[in-house]
Amino acid sequence: MKLIRSLAAALAMGAWLPLSVQAATVRWLHIEQNPEVAAYYADVARRFEAAHPGTKVELQFLENESFKKKLTTLLQSPDKPHIVYSWGGGVLREQVKAGVIEDITAAVDSGGWRDRLGPAAWGAYSVGGRVYGVPMNTTQVLFFYNKDLFAKAGVDAGSIKTWNDLLAAVRKLQAAGITPIVTGGADKWPLHFYWSHLAIRLGGRQAFEAASAGEGRGFAGETFVRAGELFKELVDLKPFQPGFLGATWPQSAGQLGDGKGAMMLMGNWISNAMAANSADKVGIPDDKLGWFAFPSVPGGKGAPEDTLGGMNGWLVTKGAPKEATEFLRFFLDLQNQKVAGERGFFIPVAKGADGALKRPMLQDVARNVGRSQYHQLFYDQMLGPSVGAVVNDISADLAAGRITPADAAAKVQQAWKQAN
Repeated sequence: MKLIRSLAAALAMGAWLPLSVQAATVRWLHIEQNPEVAAYYADVARRFEAAHPGTKVELQFLENESFKKKLTTLLQSPDKPHIVYSWGGGVLREQVKAGVIEDITAAVDSGGWRDRLGPAAWGAYSVGGRVYGVPMNTTQVLFFYNKDLFAKAGVDAGSIKTWNDLLAAVRKLQAAGITPIVTGGADKWPLHFYWSHLAIRLGGRQAFEAASAGEGRGFAGETFVRAGELFKELVDLKPFQPGFLGATWPQSAGQLGDGKGAMMLMGNWISNAMAANSADKVGIPDDKLGWFAFPSVPGGKGAPEDTLGGMNGWLVTKGAPKEATEFLRFFLDLQNQKVAGERGFFIPVAKGADGALKRPMLQDVARNVGRSQYHQLFYDQMLGPSVGAVVNDISADLAAGRITPADAAAKVQQAWKQAN
């Protein structure tokens, strides 16, 4: 009886059980629509569970826009997810300031984890010298186009080097009865790629850093007003598909994949989105999908090689079980990153994983980002949630003709001033 009582006491305290078999559930919230990528996530989770008996990784999904709208509330919930998707930037800084994200610096500095990624990768998820997240992939925004539709209209993508070249291509496509560009105006952020990209071409890194530092007129300055004026030149040609302001990002990806427009300004994740949203669940095959960099602009100070994109990854929420961080260590190890690269899901960030890329399109984008001396994180993420929302709003308003370029820039500056 004495032995039985001793065992019962030990069981009650959990003292004699190895940590690896104590129950733990990690809730992992992702936004991936492509079923093949989601299946890859699930496979990694099951393999982690097999190596860590007693640990369960529970996959949860929210569509991109719902995720953005609900995340702040979710992070305050007692049932909040333990791992959430992130674009880094000012949004991450605000989340850290609010105290809802876990500091994982100690884990990153142990077991050689920090050495797996370069300093720039860790820097994208660091605030005040502390690490709060783990990057998964690199992305770039480019003009992706349907080679067959370009050929039908007699448009040579290789000749589109300047803003005027792009406008000429739009007119030529329209003359051939082809919708030049599809976009998801209802979600707004796809339209901010135009305004911010034009600002990058006009002013380069210097203009953005000066505006962020409050120099001169800030985001109401000439660079950002001119960006709106050039965007209006495109908008005035009516280049987008009918009803574009009511089309969501997933719907527009499907429209591109279904051949309802010739091109789209989007990140290199477009091929996965086309597969998930096109009628045939395939979209434009790689050999029929081309891309070209955002064109230069007259008198622009930005280098043609300057890029806009992101370094997307994952955050661990405050109070999450330590198994959440351990799962990210496993999920983002070299072998798992290589698998993602081999399957063409994204451009991995782990050292040595980019060599596993087999899709020529992703290889080309990876090389293009590698040549860039200035890779600007998406404005709507870099500037923080409140200012980023205004950037997206004014971009949609410019596309709809509801605001002047000067007023649009002034609204961004006002939001930046209020936030800082």
